[in-house]
Parts: sequence; structure tokens; C-alpha cells
Amino acid sequence: MSVSPDAELAALRTELAALQAYPKEKLEEIIAEVGFSCTCCGRCCTRAFNGHVFLLSADAERLRRSAPEMLMPAPDFPYSDASGNFYVSGYALRTKQNGDCVFLSEEKKCTIYEDRFAICRIYPYMLHREPDSRGHVDWRQISGLDEHGEYDAVIPPEETAQTAAAVIAYETAYLEQEIAFHEALTAKFSQENIRFVRRDHDRRTREFLKGVAHATVYVWDGKMFSREEAVPAEYR
Repeated sequence: MSVSPDAELAALRTELAALQAYPKEKLEEIIAEVGFSCTCCGRCCTRAFNGHVFLLSADAERLRRSAPEMLMPAPDFPYSDASGNFYVSGYALRTKQNGDCVFLSEEKKCTIYEDRFAICRIYPYMLHREPDSRGHVDWRQISGLDEHGEYDAVIPPEETAQTAAAVIAYETAYLEQEIAFHEALTAKFSQENIRFVRRDHDRRTREFLKGVAHATVYVWDGKMFSREEAVPAEYR
């Protein structure tokens, strides 16, 4: 459920401070204990395991230069204005009709493995806080445990250190992108006297998902808002 941009901005800053205070050594210990080993099964590249691939601004810009048609506004637009325009913090990778990644071959192999995106390089590791079923917020370090790959492999200390550093760098970049988006959006709404009303936004979102017409989405590209069009069928 969307909250106001300024409230979310405060929460993101708190989250970034918590991430910066998290001891890297603890994540290294968890990585070593889990012992995840990728078997290149391709499951993480399918809709059954991941709804969409969110791209950091640097990855989106790189893809824009090589295959711009593969970019789409990231799903779950969190904000809108009275004119019906939506706003989102970045781009996602367009999928095939079955929901699989466009770069996943028929043999379930990544066709750009050596040049894959930041999130793909660190998956299934992550480092952010999530609420459990009781609402208790705690750190989540692994995604899809026991759903793909193999476990209990012996990982050299230098590899655990490199992985932990990469995970922390990714999560930091993600939060910084979210903060920049919310800062820009807050300034835009203030300058243009736009008031975000969650009830109206939820209604617009339902109408978009039920409709057939395109919606205008302003996507934060890391520097400014880029005007894009979104097709309902790709977000249902």
C-alpha cells in the first residue's frame, strides 16, 4: 500500500542508515554457512520464482544503448497525480509472454551471463529488512532458500568477502536510487502543488489494470523523470 512520498523518504533514509551499520562480517558468515552453489538451473529467471527484474539506473542505461525495447517501467507504480500519470523509481526488464526473462533461452540458459545485470550477479543473496507474518521487521539475507541451486558447498573466505561486498553495494545503490526518486518526486509535487491521495491512487491503479488503454508513467532514470507508456497486459 502506498504511503506519502515524504513519509516513504524518511523510511528509506532510516533503512539506508541501518544497512550502513550492518556488519559485513555477519553477512560473510551467513554466506559461508548457507554454502549456496549455482547450478544454472534458470529457475530464478522465471515468473514462478521472480515477478520481475528491477534494474539499477546504470543497468537500465546500458540496456537502453543496446536493446531499449527490452525496458519497461517497473511494476507496482507507487504514486500518481490527479491527471492520471503514474510515477515509479526505475525500469524493469521486459519478459516473454510466459513471464520468463527475455534473455533466458529455450534450454533455460542465460544468453548474457557474462554481461548480466547487478541483481542477477548477487542473487539469491540480499540484505534488507522485511516484516514477518506478525509484523516483526528483521533482516533477510537469502531469497528462495532450497528452491534452486545446491547448498552446503565450501566457499573460500575470499569469495564470501567478495559476495558480501557486492550484496551490500547493490542494496546501497538500490536504496540511494529510491531516495533520489523520492526526493525528486517530493520536490516536483511541492513545486506543482500536487497532493498525493492514496485512495485516488489505488482507484487509478485498479482502473489501469482492468483497462486496455496505455497509461503514462514517469520513470526515474537516475537523473530525471522519463516519460514512458505502460500497457496494462504487462502488469497483470
